[in-house]
Amino acid sequence: MRPWQPGHALVAIPVGLIVVITIVDVMAPAHIHLGPLLVVAPAITPSFAGPRTTGLIGALAVAAQILIAVLRSGFDVNHQVQIVALTVLSLFIVVYAREQRRRHRELARVRSVSEATQRVVLRPLPYRLGPLRVASLYLAAEDEAQIGGDLYAATRVKECTRLIIGDVRGKGLTSISDASVLMGAFREAAHLTPGLLELTDVLERSVCRHLAEHAATDAEHGDGEHSSGGHGDGEQPRPGADEELREHFITALLVDVPDGDTVTFMANCGHPPPLLLREDGRVTTLYPSHPTPPLGMCELPRSSGAPGAPEAVPFEDGDTLLLYTDGVIEARAPDGSFYPLAERVGQWRGSGPEGLLQHIRRDLLAHVGGRLGDDAAMVVIQRSPALHPVQQLRRVVPAADR
Repeated sequence: MRPWQPGHALVAIPVGLIVVITIVDVMAPAHIHLGPLLVVAPAITPSFAGPRTTGLIGALAVAAQILIAVLRSGFDVNHQVQIVALTVLSLFIVVYAREQRRRHRELARVRSVSEATQRVVLRPLPYRLGPLRVASLYLAAEDEAQIGGDLYAATRVKECTRLIIGDVRGKGLTSISDASVLMGAFREAAHLTPGLLELTDVLERSVCRHLAEHAATDAEHGDGEHSSGGHGDGEQPRPGADEELREHFITALLVDVPDGDTVTFMANCGHPPPLLLREDGRVTTLYPSHPTPPLGMCELPRSSGAPGAPEAVPFEDGDTLLLYTDGVIEARAPDGSFYPLAERVGQWRGSGPEGLLQHIRRDLLAHVGGRLGDDAAMVVIQRSPALHPVQQLRRVVPAADR
């Protein structure tokens, strides 16, 4: 026996409509015919019930139409046509309900895969990392995706906390492959490289190798599809491997926060600059003095000299560092204006990492009217000397309603 569900109670609505329409039609004058309205009952049923219940409601509506015909005129031509039409329409509605149920099941499987992928690729950050309080938030642009092209990760490296936040070109599920490669490379290399310069070089090689393999595979499949040699009218030639590489890249920001020093080190690879919130309310945008190209721009040299050296930024007790992707600052309001992140965050100082993200989330969604045009990710870290490195209480900022 199937468990009771809230939708079962809603069946009373179409049943009640059938009863009311039947009674009114039978009692109405001869020139008034309300029987055709019976189609409303099976039509609304798929919104809360499956094809079987829809079929039963359709059969009940047809039976009601037959009863009306018997009581009013004894099956004249008009009522015969109404009965046939109602039967055919009910059958179509049952087919629709069956297809809708199938799509709902497929959607549930997609959501399950998306959630599993999120847990593997985009693991929730610990609430505490060494002397830092941490909070993270991810907002996917695609309705059914819980992860897209934005990424973040954090790990402990000796007496230091190492973080990365990045943004794959593009959005949604198509960006997961590139994001997963970078995340895997970071989690492995973060413990094997002493500094951010070496880590950036390792990540660059990993991303370029992945993109080269991806472009070669696409080119091979493309050659098979266009083996005839020419292009049809209006058909453009497929880009080669070099063009494929140039079309894919990942902006990234890498951060090292030593435990025993009031400074943080950053390496910015074409990523939006983070914001530093002081306890007194000052908000500073940390533009890189020597920015380097995004990861995956394989044809551009990435120097290991001074221009690419990590930049040291004062990060004292009580300071808050906000890392974000361009989906936040490029979010547009209906009038076309961008979200003024740097102007808004100062008013929420003192809220703590989680509180700050909650304020930004609500304000950001209100700014765009409830729906983002691109994936957005944010990570907030706050230096708190009262926290001990071994404390690892995990907590995740709730996902926003989309």
